[in-house]
Amino acid sequence: MQLGTRWSVGDDPPARLADEVRWAIRAVEAELVELDTSSWRWTLTWLEGRPVVELDDGTTIRVAPDGSVTIVGADALD
Repeated sequence: MQLGTRWSVGDDPPARLADEVRWAIRAVEAELVELDTSSWRWTLTWLEGRPVVELDDGTTIRVAPDGSVTIVGADALD
């Protein structure tokens, strides 16, 4: 696993992420508008060359080997 970067909810995700991952991040954030996420951050790591993006609440976005994007832990998106 390789550490990538961290950024706050609402900030732009790293440009090196695929559009599908960036869309998934925005979809999760859209579901959180009712919550105070001012101190929440995303953490980007790389596992086997694929991004894993985790929010402080445990919501995780993963890219599978086939390129599909999965969001786990965002109740409103399940």
